Amino acid sequence: MAPRCKHTPTEPRFCAVIPTYNNAGTILDVIRRTYAQLPDLVVVNDGSTDHTAELLAESPVPLTIVSYGRNRGKGYALREGFRKARASGFTHAVTIDADGQHYPEDLPQLLAASHENSAALIVGSRPLVHDNMPRGNTFANRFSNFWFRLQTGCKLPDTQTGLRIYPLFEIRGERWMTSRYEAELELLVASAWAGVPLRPVMVRVGYPEDRVSHFRPTLDFLRISLLNTVLCFLAVIYGWPRIILRKLLQ
Repeated sequence: MAPRCKHTPTEPRFCAVIPTYNNAGTILDVIRRTYAQLPDLVVVNDGSTDHTAELLAESPVPLTIVSYGRNRGKGYALREGFRKARASGFTHAVTIDADGQHYPEDLPQLLAASHENSAALIVGSRPLVHDNMPRGNTFANRFSNFWFRLQTGCKLPDTQTGLRIYPLFEIRGERWMTSRYEAELELLVASAWAGVPLRPVMVRVGYPEDRVSHFRPTLDFLRISLLNTVLCFLAVIYGWPRIILRKLLQ
C-alpha cells in the first residue's frame, strides 16, 4: 500500500485517468471538457453494463481505453489506469470522476501546483457545504477528514475528492489493501506516511441532473470505517514512527 520514493523527473508528463462505471449520461461531456485542458486521456471502463462502451468507441476525441468485463471497483480502476499511464511514459496522472461533479476547467490550477512541486500529490478540495451535496457525502467527508488527521497529523479540507494529480513515481500501484471507493483515502494516508507532500487546491463542484453516483452511504461508510480501523492500527506501529523518525532526521 505504501508509496515508494524515486527521483523526481525533470520533465513531467501528464495524462488524465478517468474511471467510469455506468456513466453513459455524463462520460462524453467529461471527456470532451477534459480533453480541452489535457489532450492525453486514459479512460478505464470498470465493467459498465449500460452503453458506456459504445460511447467510448465513438468518442469524438482520441483516448486510450482500458476495459474489462466485471465491475471491480474504483480503486481497481485507478490502479489499472495508473499502470497504463506508466507504461505509456507518463509521470503524473490527473484523476477526475466521470459523473460530472468536477469541473475540468479547474485543471489548470492543479497543473500549475504540480509544476511548482512535481513530487507533491495535488488534492482538489471541494466546499463541503454545497446546496446539492447529499448529506451522506458531507458526513462521510468530515468523518474521513477527522480520521485522516489523526492517522497522519496532516490536515486536508477534502480527503474524499476524486480530482487529484498523482506523481506516479511516488505511488506504488500494485499493493493496495482495498479496490473500492475507499482506496483514494488509503492512497492519501500511505502518501503522508511516506513523506509525499500533499497540497490542497480549492476547486468547484456541481451535481448535474443526469449524474449517476455509485456512493452507497451505508455500505461505503461501513467500508471506510473498517479501513480507518486498520489504518489507525497501522498508524501506531508504522505510520507515526516513520513520520517521527523522518522529522528527527531533518
